[in-house]
Amino acid sequence: MAEADTGLILVTGPSRSGKSRWAESLVKGQAKVTYVATSAARPNDESWQQRMRLHRERRPSHWNLVETDLHLAEDVSGIPDEDAVLVDSLGGFVAWGLELETVEWAQQCDRLLKSLTQRNAPVVVVIEETGWGVVPATAIGGLFRDRLGSLAQQLERYSQSSWLVVQGRAIDLHAFGVPI
Repeated sequence: MAEADTGLILVTGPSRSGKSRWAESLVKGQAKVTYVATSAARPNDESWQQRMRLHRERRPSHWNLVETDLHLAEDVSGIPDEDAVLVDSLGGFVAWGLELETVEWAQQCDRLLKSLTQRNAPVVVVIEETGWGVVPATAIGGLFRDRLGSLAQQLERYSQSSWLVVQGRAIDLHAFGVPI
C-alpha cells in the first residue's frame, strides 16, 4: 500500500468505489492527521447518517476532525503545518459554492489551491467523479459537475500523485496516464 510523503495527492473515482478508504490509507502512517469533512450534516437523511457513522468508526481516534463548508481554504490554512490533511471531499466544497457567481467562485478556488499547495505535510483530497453517468437534468446539477471537473483538473496540475479508485482498486494515474 502506498503512503503519502509530502505534497498534494488526489484520490478520485465514482461513488462507493473505495476512495475514502484509499485516501485514509495514504495518511495512516503520519504522526498527526487532520480529517476535513466538507459535506452538510443532512440530519434527516438516515442513509447519509449511516455513511458518516461508518467513516467516523473507520478513522483512528487520534485524528483531528474539522467540519467545514465554503471556508475550506481558511480552515486548511488554520491546521498546524506538521499535520497531514485529508479533505473528504471536494464535492462538498463545490456544493457549498454553487450560489456564487463565476468570479467569486474563481476566487474561492484560487484561495483553496494556495492553501493546499503551501503545506509541508501531505495533503490528500478526495474528489468525486460525476461526469461518467447521466447528464444532469437540472442547471444546478450541470454547474456542480462542471465546477467539480474543472477544479479537479486545476488541482491535478499541482499534484504529486493522483489515484483513480474503481471497484475497490487504486490505479496510479501518474504512472499510467499521460497529461493532456
